[in-house]
Amino acid sequence: MPVFRPQRRRAPGGPRLGDTPTAITRRALDSALASARSAYPNEFGGVFRADPPGVISELLLLPGSSAGRRHANIQLWMLHADLAVAGSVHSHPSGALHPSAADLRLFRNWGQRHLILGAPYDAGCWRAYDGNGQEVTLRVV
Repeated sequence: MPVFRPQRRRAPGGPRLGDTPTAITRRALDSALASARSAYPNEFGGVFRADPPGVISELLLLPGSSAGRRHANIQLWMLHADLAVAGSVHSHPSGALHPSAADLRLFRNWGQRHLILGAPYDAGCWRAYDGNGQEVTLRVV
């Protein structure tokens, strides 16, 4: 008796769910910068979603998250199970665009791409990092 084996159809060589993001949409970046600007002088924190795979396209704000002048607590347990979640975003009101020790712990344990936004939160005031805390390039599309 033949066994039915369903097969997924996708374009050969195209992005797959879970691919490391290499780009971010202008809309997602502008949303994050505007959120950080409105939270100033406190920090801001959120989560990025990549859909289609490989392109960060959505900013998610999680319920119960809190922030102060020197911290942003993102309640990751409030996040729905979603394979398209790509990483985190948070602001540094001081304008520093390098990760702190706490940032590096988060980067190592969760997500593929992480953005740090610095005051004054304009188009050039952000940096992207991988899970090891190494600076990476994200194209804005």
